[in-house]
Formats: sequence, C-alpha cells, structure tokens
Amino acid sequence: MTASTVDVETSPDGTLVIQPHGVLGADDAVELRRTLVHAVRHLRPLRLVLDLHDVHDVDAINLGTLVAACHLGDDHQVAVFLDRTSASIAGRLSAAGVATHRLRDVGSAL
Repeated sequence: MTASTVDVETSPDGTLVIQPHGVLGADDAVELRRTLVHAVRHLRPLRLVLDLHDVHDVDAINLGTLVAACHLGDDHQVAVFLDRTSASIAGRLSAAGVATHRLRDVGSAL
C-alpha cells in the first residue's frame, strides 16, 4: 500500500481509524500487516476501527490479516472493529472467523 491508498487518523476520543482504499491485493499484504501490527502493539489505542467503506475487494491473504488483527487486538486489549464494509466482504470476514459484533454498519459501503 502506498501512502495514497490508506489513511490513518486518530479521532478526538482516542480511536485510531485506518481507512484503506480500492482493492486489497497481494501487493498490499505486507504494508497492511505492518500498519495493523504497529497500531495494536505499539500505539495501543483503546479502539481500532478499520473503515472499509472504500474497499472494493479483499484477497485471501489480506482477509486473513484482518481476521488476525482482531485476535491480536484481543491479546493486547485493543477493541478492533471493521466498519462500513460491503455485505459481500462482511460475509467473507464472518466465514473466516470475525465475530459479528466486530462488523458494524454492514452494507453501507459505496
């Protein structure tokens, strides 16, 4: 991922919001993993929100990375949520083991 394909910001309540854009393919896997691991292990916000409204597709590697981020968050007491994803991607995340309470605003993706 290049700097133009992901936005990272901290909201006033301390929530860290990571917003990737486009298609998350194999070329993006390493950078996405690094971003998520750094956020959970080093920044340690109370909440980490992955805003997926502008993600059109996720390959299997990145799907696994998103699932692993939820488990890593649990290990480090960081609440991880996946917001505004398409119903299709939400279904794949759920099938891969993401708990339904982590998937918020499903179907509100553009």
